Amino acid sequence: MQTAPQGRARQRFVQQLKLERWRVWFILTGLMILFIVLIARGFFLQIMDDGFLQQQGEARYARTLKLEANRGMITDRNGEPLAISTPVQSIWVSPRSIKLLPAGQKRPDHWEPSSEKEPVPMSRDEMSKLAKAVDMPVKVVESRLSTSRKSGDKPDFVWLKRHMAPQDAKKVLELNLPGVYAQTEYRRYYPAGEVTAHILGFTNIDGKGQEGFELTRQDMLAGKPGSRTVIRDRRGFIVEDISTIIPPKDGETLTLSIDRRIQYLAYRELKAAVEANKALGGGIVVLDARTGEVLALANTPSYNPNSRARIDPARRRNRAVTDLYEPGSTMKPITISTALESGKVTPNTVIDTTGGAMGMAGYVIKDTHNYGALTVERVLVKSSNVGTARIALAQDREFLWQHYDAIGFGQPPRTGFPGEASGKLRAWKTWRPVEQATMAYGYGISVSLMQMARAYQVFATDGEIRPVTFTKQVAPLPGKRVFSPEVIREVRLMMEKATQPGGTGTRAQVVGYRVAGKTGTAKKVGVGGYVEKRYVGSFVGFAPVSDPRLIVAVMIDEPHGDSYYGGTVAGPAFSNVMAGSLRMLGVPPDAPTDNILLPGQDEPEVPEET
Repeated sequence: MQTAPQGRARQRFVQQLKLERWRVWFILTGLMILFIVLIARGFFLQIMDDGFLQQQGEARYARTLKLEANRGMITDRNGEPLAISTPVQSIWVSPRSIKLLPAGQKRPDHWEPSSEKEPVPMSRDEMSKLAKAVDMPVKVVESRLSTSRKSGDKPDFVWLKRHMAPQDAKKVLELNLPGVYAQTEYRRYYPAGEVTAHILGFTNIDGKGQEGFELTRQDMLAGKPGSRTVIRDRRGFIVEDISTIIPPKDGETLTLSIDRRIQYLAYRELKAAVEANKALGGGIVVLDARTGEVLALANTPSYNPNSRARIDPARRRNRAVTDLYEPGSTMKPITISTALESGKVTPNTVIDTTGGAMGMAGYVIKDTHNYGALTVERVLVKSSNVGTARIALAQDREFLWQHYDAIGFGQPPRTGFPGEASGKLRAWKTWRPVEQATMAYGYGISVSLMQMARAYQVFATDGEIRPVTFTKQVAPLPGKRVFSPEVIREVRLMMEKATQPGGTGTRAQVVGYRVAGKTGTAKKVGVGGYVEKRYVGSFVGFAPVSDPRLIVAVMIDEPHGDSYYGGTVAGPAFSNVMAGSLRMLGVPPDAPTDNILLPGQDEPEVPEET
């Protein structure tokens, strides 16, 4: 028989054996669970989610390079290039693949990496050669090669030098330095430079439009980039392609309505007029009277879009489209046309301007001379403020507003150009009599030069207003009738007489062609109201009168020469541009070559205050 102590010892042994067996099974079970988890995880990574491992593996030796698309060309209406893209080379580096050695230490001749992640050593001497090849300070190159992200890891891509000439980039690659590569890009070039700057705008270094039609037609011009995946060896050099190259899709060609010949002429004459009159600046617009196409648009001062680093923001302003001014007397033909349309006056209706001044609500409307009694026709020819104001006050203000609105005032011209100004035309219910009178001759209403050029379409199309466009048209766009043809033909003859002896626009005449138009001279608005000795001189007209083909609008901002009147500061530029453009387009003359006598510099001018 077992004694009591022996029984207790055996019992303890059995309990200890059970405990040890439980521990063994617990550990074995845990190990089996971990083994199953590892097998499941491996199955998931290898079979179900193999893309992650492939991505991590390819990151050690593969890289996807972007293939830039060639930006679409911009041409004029005759196919002449206005903006083109030329291939250039840009140098980039992979800081992650490069390790800068301390000064005086060189990379061994037969160096081999110990692992795929180990960067390739680059000596200071090699870095100096690289800096010289890209024409950059050594410290800048060192900074680019040492660039690191916030996490502390070096990036795999950093631009070193953009837009290098191919021959210069070739010298960089001939250094045979690891982690240094070249990529083909395209640089935008503008053959006409400052002449077309305000129409085309420019692109930034990444090829994205910043101004003008480069901005508004970005999607059309940009195209779609392609890609190329390559293999890199352990030293960081590209050795071969590993996938099908996806070719880039080049941008589309944009054909504008601009005629490069007329554009050069317009810019040259505008610049000469601004310099001759010591003005702050100016703008000019040339329209095809039949189609509404913009054949030329220029501003001065301008800028060279080929030199992005030196572009003055103030020079980028497209005055002809974005700047507003009070049109002055160029508004009078529209007011008189509206009055004739109402039937309350005729060209022979006599208007009393005796005294050359008219007081209204504390304001005085003045003429430069006391013309006495004038017919409606002579009111326009002599540019009488008093006569125009009396004609406007005889009209219903809502009727006047309807025609001002129909002609496009207070609305953007919708040419597709960025930043178009709408101008200011107040609602007719808010007009006081004095405002109704002053708006009739161009005060209290603001417009852009493009709006004035468009408004004068009614005089060249027998009363229709059509959309203005920078895109070449096959046929004229549908128009909207504003005035009857009979009224417009009467006003057209009045405007022709305004350019003949006795009128304010004699310097706008063109040899061999009948010309019609109107001068404008308006004071500029300052902080406290109208400012003395600060004017905007303008001229808007069309030719030939027998069959109008072109509309030209010229604006000179703050002339400080011998004269500030629109007829003398803007009229000559109009004449030169109109004459050259008509001959370029082959428009037959409608008058003999001795139809006019051009006034001399000393010949007295017929002044106007608005």
